[in-house]
Amino acid sequence: MLRDELGWEIEPQNIALTNGSQSAFFYLFNLFAGRRADGTTRKVLFPLTPEYIGYADAGLEEDLFVATRPNIELLPEGQFKYHVDFEHLQVTEETGMICVSRPTNPTGNVITDEELIKLDALANQHGVPLVIDNAYGVPFPGIIFSDARPLWNPNIVLCMSLSKLGLPGSRCGIIIANEKIITAISNMNGIISLAPGGIGPAMMCEMIKRQDLLRLSETVIKPFYYQRVQETIAIIRRYLPEERCLIHKPEGAIFLWLWFKDLPISTELLYQRLKKRGVLMVPGDYFFPGLDKPWPHTHQCMRMNYVPDPQKIEAGVKILAEEVEFAWREQEA
Repeated sequence: MLRDELGWEIEPQNIALTNGSQSAFFYLFNLFAGRRADGTTRKVLFPLTPEYIGYADAGLEEDLFVATRPNIELLPEGQFKYHVDFEHLQVTEETGMICVSRPTNPTGNVITDEELIKLDALANQHGVPLVIDNAYGVPFPGIIFSDARPLWNPNIVLCMSLSKLGLPGSRCGIIIANEKIITAISNMNGIISLAPGGIGPAMMCEMIKRQDLLRLSETVIKPFYYQRVQETIAIIRRYLPEERCLIHKPEGAIFLWLWFKDLPISTELLYQRLKKRGVLMVPGDYFFPGLDKPWPHTHQCMRMNYVPDPQKIEAGVKILAEEVEFAWREQEA
């Protein structure tokens, strides 16, 4: 399918299956980073943060990650967007791999085609793989609302999943890479889990044979999430004006990323207050692995899931707005 639809020169030996994408990243992080046989260490470079919270504990070594702060572009209608800061991005002898998610959980950010091509060139220049976490991306499940061209070549490791197709219980991760990497992943699979489960791949094969996979991604999954995110943004703006809350441009994935710029309290404290009132949102500081210096921005952001019914979203956003206003009144008092 990928060869026919995208023109990628891949064969069966370029594909490995794992028991979920979390397992895939555990394998990859510890294959390309950490302590090596000669005693030196290599690190995972995140060229853009915030990044996926699940990466943080996927390494066997301490201090496995290095990250670069993003450039922040302010946009109309109270939105903003993160961009890779290539001026300060450093690929060094300690870099074992470059890793990006596209779209990104938690922000919904999609790095541009131009940024991705630059990262691929940097990875090739320094002889390290570029790993792309494509759990929400194209061609499937297609939860992506901006123009984004999928990219693969033998120096790219592309990771995909069936979870966002509505099959999280199948625990099926997909790795597309060069034959040498796939051989190593297959060996790790054999040691750790003997073999990946077969239910998810069997269902996917049938969907591909019936030509349902891409059709459902484009006509069912993507429109559902796009409608949900637009409804949620409208609800947020009814209760929180731009002066109180900026929203990262929703380009994909199933979360919104809110920036409470200059909020008098940290989002960790805001989280505690919301939790007491039955509203669960994740404070932003958990999503910045690898930063070497403190950054106030990490304590000004929160992730929210926009998928629940609009009535539940509105009830939660109303409480969120009340707590934000209470924090400002506290400061004024």
